[in-house]
Order: sequence, then C-alpha cells, then structure tokens
Amino acid sequence: MAEDKRRVAAEYCSYVDDAANALNLEIAIPGVKKEDIHLSVKDDSFHLVASRDDFDYVTASAFCCPVKATSAKAKYEDGLLRISLDFKDPMEDAYNVTIL
Repeated sequence: MAEDKRRVAAEYCSYVDDAANALNLEIAIPGVKKEDIHLSVKDDSFHLVASRDDFDYVTASAFCCPVKATSAKAKYEDGLLRISLDFKDPMEDAYNVTIL
C-alpha cells in the first residue's frame, strides 16, 4: 500500500442468519482484484484493506456477538466481498466445576 494513496471507507452491511447460526458481511469494493484484498478476522472484529490503482478501500468493525474466526468463508464476485462466520457457542470455553 503506497503512502500517498487516498483511503476511502468501504461500504458494508452485516446481518444475522438465524437458520445457519451465522453472521454475514457484504462489503462493496468495486474495481479491486481478488489478490489485492487483505482481510483479517478475529473472534470479535475484522479489518479490511483492498487496493486499487488509484486508492485503497479500508474498513474495520467489531461484531455484534463473538464468532469463530477460523470458520470464515469468503467469496469475491462482481465487486462484492461476501463473508460468512459461524457464531461462537457462548459455553464453548466454559469451565466445568466439580461438585463435591
């Protein structure tokens, strides 16, 4: 990413798919080649930089609920990046207490 390039916010939409127990993101980044998309996902947030010749799209945001970052599936087509992430089971890291 060149230092003198302008950066613009990528427009995105996030929504819950209750049937699939997943969070979906749709990010508009027209004119970007797939190999120029850099997406990082954590259990609570994401960060995106998508470079074009004339500027970079950038965005970052926190999720509404914890997700499993390793479950991320992404597809880029016609300027739209679609990402699906499974929600994390809230009891996944729970400590089982021994009852005496």
